[in-house]
Amino acid sequence: MLNNEDEILKNLLLSDEIINEDQVAELEEEFARTGRLFTDMLVDYAILDSDQLTDIIAAHLGTEVINLTDLDIERKYIELLDSGQARMYGAIPIGEDDDGSLKVICSNSLNFQIADELQFILDKNVRIYIAKEGQVASALEKYYPAETMNDMISGMEIIEDIEAEEEWDAENLEKVANDTPIIKFVDVVLYQAIKDQASDIHFEPFENSFRIRYRLDGVLYEMASPPKNLSTPVMSRIKIMSGLNISERRVPQDGRIQVRIAGKKIDLRVSTIPTQYGESIVLRVLDRSIVNLDLESLGLDNEILQQIKDMISLPNGIFIVTGPTGCGKTTTLYSALKEVNKITEKILTAEDPVEYDLEGIMQLPIHEAIGMNFARALRAFLRQDPDIIMIGEIRDLETAQMAVQASLTGHVVFSTFHTKEAAGAVTRLVDMGVEPFLLNSSLIGVLGQRLIRRICTFCKTEYSPTDEDIELLGLTKEEVGDRMFYYGKGCSKCNNIGYKGRKAIVELMKITPEINELITSMSPTIDLRNKAEEQGMITLRNDAVQAVFNGETSIEEVVKYVAMN
Repeated sequence: MLNNEDEILKNLLLSDEIINEDQVAELEEEFARTGRLFTDMLVDYAILDSDQLTDIIAAHLGTEVINLTDLDIERKYIELLDSGQARMYGAIPIGEDDDGSLKVICSNSLNFQIADELQFILDKNVRIYIAKEGQVASALEKYYPAETMNDMISGMEIIEDIEAEEEWDAENLEKVANDTPIIKFVDVVLYQAIKDQASDIHFEPFENSFRIRYRLDGVLYEMASPPKNLSTPVMSRIKIMSGLNISERRVPQDGRIQVRIAGKKIDLRVSTIPTQYGESIVLRVLDRSIVNLDLESLGLDNEILQQIKDMISLPNGIFIVTGPTGCGKTTTLYSALKEVNKITEKILTAEDPVEYDLEGIMQLPIHEAIGMNFARALRAFLRQDPDIIMIGEIRDLETAQMAVQASLTGHVVFSTFHTKEAAGAVTRLVDMGVEPFLLNSSLIGVLGQRLIRRICTFCKTEYSPTDEDIELLGLTKEEVGDRMFYYGKGCSKCNNIGYKGRKAIVELMKITPEINELITSMSPTIDLRNKAEEQGMITLRNDAVQAVFNGETSIEEVVKYVAMN
């Protein structure tokens, strides 16, 4: 779903007959599939060049386009905004108009609230001018070099006025949480996390310390630790931003924050829990622009990809994605839904929680506290005349039985499960109490999945594997031959980690007549797996080994996430 600014731009271009409805449909389909920026697609599709786009936006806003390239901005104007604020809004003060209004340059943006928000921050009348996106980005780097948490913490200036307190009353706590130093600190934490493409931000209080960690490509990395006395004000600032009760620190709370980073909206899902040393808060970063909800983007083997497409295109049946928490199951199901999302299909999802809005799909959030669980949602769905249903997770027998019943009455059902391998999902369903003959009639396939980190392409380095390396993969020297292996040396592009991005490792078990016979006889998992391998299933282990052979990942990475024997 396009955001408000993109909708305004789309309607503006339609009214000026610069684009037509067919082009809009194509652009919206591309956006829904890839999450690419609408303005980027306009340029890439040669509908407009960047200069024309900038001129159109400026005319609509009733403002001018200014060339930032040769502009020398006085320091007194630059100092009106700090680095975090400038980068958050993608805005640069450049001078004053004749009437005393502050002239502020922004990149291509139809966000009418920026002027109001900047007027509130600066306590001055603000007049917005437009410049090219690239010029604004370069000027931000020049005038507002990114301030890291390390810089802020080492400077200590942000905590001089904040005293360590055991108890805060609500009034004082809200005042401190809204002070400029705390606002600035939280803004920098969020900016740095989103810039580094972190998936989660952890704020963790301990007896004598306050720890902040980012999860990058599935692994947690600790940032510079702020002083312990910042924990309560920082936690309160986050709770204020997400609309939570700052006085209530005894029970878990959940909320959402929407922030703007350089003009781009980012959703943050907030979860708090009480601990013995204060509240622990985790923010899940939901940045649609870096998530490609497309089956092709998962990096699957072409044959497996086609098999998945064939399965999910069947008129009825259950398709399950299984694996541990954080292995990308929901992203895979979202991608599958986008593949089958057509105007002729009614699609309903029940999710805990809804992570991304999917255009044309009805999404229902699960609320266990009020009795809205997966089973109840599924019962309601069946009265909504659906064609395709996604159940976020099969957690109990009731949900499993209803999923089976839905598939037997002509619906396609997608869901996830927590098992170590594809074959294990079948035996687990039987163990839960699903009748084998019903499973035979409904289950069409199970995709076992893991996510492993990709080696950074900028510092990728080859080496000859040792005997120990070969043994770790469970291979022989003959199987490896003269292949070279790879690792990431670490560079500025990957924050010296050696990895950048992740890749799905999968095994796809098709439910064939032979597999059905084993299900009927309630055969163990190992028999199901062996039969699937006989029929050509590529196992997680084999897929992981191939990723090492292809130079996509390292031995250490596959050994960490995939059993190699």
